Amino acid sequence: MLQFSKYQGLGNDFLMLDGRDAPDPEFCFDLTPDRVQRLCDRRFGVGGDGVILALPPREGGELRMRIFNADGTEPEMCGNGIRCLARFLADSDGDAPGRTWQIETLAGRIVPELQPDGTIRVDMGEPFLEPAAVPTTLELGEAGIPQGTIESAGKSFSVGAAGMGNPHVVIPVPEVEAVDLELYGAALEVHPTFPAKTNVHFVEALSPTHLVMRVWERGAGPTLACGTGACATLVVCHRLGIAERRARLDLPGGPLEIDWDAASNHLFMTGPAEAVFDGVVTPELWGEGPNTMTSVAVMESVEELAPARPAASTPSAAAESSPAATAGIDCSVACVNGCQRPDDCPSAAARARALELINSSSLDDLVALAANSLETRTRARFKRDTAS
Repeated sequence: MLQFSKYQGLGNDFLMLDGRDAPDPEFCFDLTPDRVQRLCDRRFGVGGDGVILALPPREGGELRMRIFNADGTEPEMCGNGIRCLARFLADSDGDAPGRTWQIETLAGRIVPELQPDGTIRVDMGEPFLEPAAVPTTLELGEAGIPQGTIESAGKSFSVGAAGMGNPHVVIPVPEVEAVDLELYGAALEVHPTFPAKTNVHFVEALSPTHLVMRVWERGAGPTLACGTGACATLVVCHRLGIAERRARLDLPGGPLEIDWDAASNHLFMTGPAEAVFDGVVTPELWGEGPNTMTSVAVMESVEELAPARPAASTPSAAAESSPAATAGIDCSVACVNGCQRPDDCPSAAARARALELINSSSLDDLVALAANSLETRTRARFKRDTAS
């Protein structure tokens, strides 16, 4: 049994898994590329552009985010995804406007803030404009960004690039709707100019403060929105002289407001994130019956096994007090290919108690347990929305 919440930001949708309180969050989820693909399949699974995990911090933040694309790959960051994560955290914990989160990502520390109107404003940090940091083999051009002309799918493109912790290529065009996104997006994603592949964005400038763009995301294909891509697009367009430092960017799923602050050099993204539904995935999705399910558990069924979540003023407490940390070994990293300490496993006790609970409960009991938790969360969300 795997409990999740589905959220969307401008149509970019994600499955949220909360592992902040789990005694061994990596073990409870046990996600593999195949399982991510099954979850994100829109016909045979739940459906989504990706899966996001909220995990205990490792580097002094309040929590850590991991995100997986629909194809099972793990990108560095996702702007729409982190807005959805912030909205999910606020809904789960009952947070009020003004709440901020220090979230660790593979692209560094990102800080979203809940706004009074329910939108999320995110400090996305500084853009990466040195070619090696994007990464790209394009040379630094006169506009102060990696730029040049590349050939792909039988066509020549004048492009600019920027990094937001993940790579982006931006192509200004006269009419964005005329672009064959399926053809050129797929070809440019894997172009050798971008050794780590790239996200692809075609953009049309309606005015210096109003841009329209279409998105081909690395590992996901065409999506309705891309937060990091909108930031990178503004940076490239501003450096090319076709946009101001602050603009509205219309994506297929809706608009984002992007502000490239001159004083701090940070990009700020403001946009919506909304709950879609809560649910439970049954073991059958993995090809397992209820009695053989040993690697994925309902989070609430093991909450009593976990230590209390630390207060925001001591964000690193969870990481310091976790069983793996106190034993000097990180099971989620060191034990990928098998337990490194079978005679003294830091997570053995927590796993045994979780498995005992699962094996001693019927499938109906586990479904009821998850349903009660989902009902509690839904009631809390409804109460918050009606109060505001």
